[in-house]
Amino acid sequence: MAEFAVARDWGRYHTPKNLAAALSVEAGELVEIFQWLTPEESARVMADPASGARVEDEVADVLAYLLQFCEVLGIDALAALSAKIDRNEKRFPTPGNGHSME
Repeated sequence: MAEFAVARDWGRYHTPKNLAAALSVEAGELVEIFQWLTPEESARVMADPASGARVEDEVADVLAYLLQFCEVLGIDALAALSAKIDRNEKRFPTPGNGHSME
């Protein structure tokens, strides 16, 4: 993604603020696909080739902007995810150990 942006001289537009906004817009477009579907319909969205392709396109857009955002800020996305999972393990322990939310 970084090479793609550099080849098109998009670096001047790829500020953290702009990329965060673009990420939000693309996530909104993903939500829009599901907006008026019932839970059952949303679970079957990939069964229809046209709607499945739309979902895949929006997922790709969200991921692309997230990766570009991480690149600009020097964030290792996988390391950040791993650290967040570790924190969530402490915040939300598994049921049965006396600390669950149930």
